[in-house]
Amino acid sequence: MKQLSSFILAGITILTLFSFIQKGETYSLTIEVKDLRNSTGAVQFALYNKDGTIPDEDYKQYCKILKGKIQKGIAKVTFTSLPHGKYAVNILHDENENGEIDKGFILPIEGIGFSNFQSIGFSNRPNFSKASFELKENKTINVKVIYM
Repeated sequence: MKQLSSFILAGITILTLFSFIQKGETYSLTIEVKDLRNSTGAVQFALYNKDGTIPDEDYKQYCKILKGKIQKGIAKVTFTSLPHGKYAVNILHDENENGEIDKGFILPIEGIGFSNFQSIGFSNRPNFSKASFELKENKTINVKVIYM
């Protein structure tokens, strides 16, 4: 009987340790946007973690979203408790704070940006594959805001 209870205790200990290992580490991701054309409104930072989620003009496919205040043409936020994986960022300089990409005839009239993009055009359209990066440690990235 004593041998059986020792075996059960050892099994429970192994399962408990395995559950901690399975959870894995989490990381923080700080995103900064500079050179905003004004300090009106806020900057919306949408984080994506699945292929096919970008572009997301209606902001319905993100995994997390935060808004950052603008101070002297700069906005910054930090996403915390993110597991290791691939992520992409989509930002919107939401000058009227309606949470939508306002457009003129076809093009956005507010600033937008994506991780890994310096420009956007018909031949350089954003998608998750192009915008994604691997998060395996705490990281800070800068996203360029693009005004059309």
